[in-house]
Parts: sequence; structure tokens; C-alpha cells
Amino acid sequence: MKCDTRYPIILVHGFGFRDLKRINYWGRIPKALELEGASIYYGRQEALGSIEHNAEILRDNINQILAETGSEKVNIIAHSKGGLDARCMISSLGMADKVASLTTIATPHHGCKPIDVLRKQTGWFYHGAGYLLNPVARFLGDKQPDFYNAMLHFSVNVLEEFNKNNPDAPSVYYQSFAAAMKYAHSDLFLFWLYLLIWLIEGENDGLVAVKSAQWTNFRGVLRSSTNRGISHADAVDFRRMNFSGKQGGGLSDIRCFYIALVADLKKRGF
Repeated sequence: MKCDTRYPIILVHGFGFRDLKRINYWGRIPKALELEGASIYYGRQEALGSIEHNAEILRDNINQILAETGSEKVNIIAHSKGGLDARCMISSLGMADKVASLTTIATPHHGCKPIDVLRKQTGWFYHGAGYLLNPVARFLGDKQPDFYNAMLHFSVNVLEEFNKNNPDAPSVYYQSFAAAMKYAHSDLFLFWLYLLIWLIEGENDGLVAVKSAQWTNFRGVLRSSTNRGISHADAVDFRRMNFSGKQGGGLSDIRCFYIALVADLKKRGF
């Protein structure tokens, strides 16, 4: 089968969500991978947790998965902030020998400049949002929600320091992908954020600039077979819909990307 990798696959979600049984962050992707032979597990870190706190949760969950499966290592596929959680776990928590590969998708490795601009102008907003959102996250299962500091981790300066403190582990295979919307109206939920990021950083997926998503072994930008492109949400099948019925010239079904991704990990011996 295409996706029966040597090591199990751990899907690591991004900021603001949790791994829930009834509402899967990854849409139809896990089932598609399992049908091709992949063994799928989840990071189960917190929605509004800091990078350091989520890295500890991820470490504990992976150690449990390794104990249950008898596997020596795992392959991690991480979306958005989940890539930072995973990098912190690998480099700062001594987990490099238990991770075969880390694939990041639309992860803001170099920060988000608009976040810095907005924080300087409306810092009160982030504190107020945290006051409202932290209790909600706690109700949904977070033990240490911290909206303000979690948002602070998207700062360019903060991530410059983070990158210095969390260099790639030589024994882990890293690769990264970005996504890009074609127009602001490609995703109406991300309309204004896309425009703001485009003005400051250029091409983006509505939340993360293509330049920021580029990390070790950058493999390219995810684009659809339609003119709308692929938004930050599209990259994890948020709408549970194909982009189009067309083939060629870009992705028509995001599941095809993940199947090809995991099949490639298998070919690499992971």
C-alpha cells in the first residue's frame, strides 16, 4: 500500500483547535491515509497553549504512542503553530532520537509581521481576547490556556530567538511546505488578514506568508487547480470539499497531496 510507512504518522494541529473525536481538525485526510495503509495518531496538544507547554504534551503523547506500538520513532506532519510545537519538542526536550521526520505545512517559522504591527497598536486587544477566550479553551479541555503568550509566539523577534534556541536535529529529516491564496476573496473568512499580510509580506495563505513558512528542505507552495488558490484552512481540508473536478495545474483534492507526501516518506525509509 502507498502509505504504510515504517513509523507511525503523528498529525499535529495548529493554534486555536484541539483534536476532537467528532470534529476532526484534519477533515477527510486521516481516513484517506488510513485507507492507503498509514497508521495515524494525533498530537493532542492544547488549543491556546504556549509552544513550550504544548511541546511537553506532544512529548508525553509520542512516548505513549511508541510504548503502545513498539515503534522506535514517529513521523510528524504538523500544520501551522503545530510545527513550532514539534520543533521545540525535538530540539529542546530531547526527542530527536524518537522522531524520524518532521514535515511542516504553513508553519510561521519566521513569524508574522502583521502580528507585531497589530500588537504595538492594539496590545489591549490581545489581553482582552485572552480574558474572553482562555475560559472557553479551559472548558474545552485546555489546562493551561494562555492566548496572549501564544499569540506573542508569532512575533518575528520572538521567533528569531526561538530559531536560535531550537536548531534542526541532524538525525531528523525536515521538510516544509507553504500554501497561497490567489485573491483576498478566495477565502472570505481570511479576507482582511490576507490583505494585511499581502501588503506587508506578500504572497500568503490568509494567515502565514509564504516566506515565513519556508524552512529546511522547502518543497514548494501548495496551489489548487482553480484560481482561488489554497488558504490556511484549505491546507487541512477545513471545508471537506474538493477544490474542483479538474486535474493538472495544481491540486484538485488536498487529500492527494497528503497521500503523495506520506508515500514519499515511505520511499525514504521512514
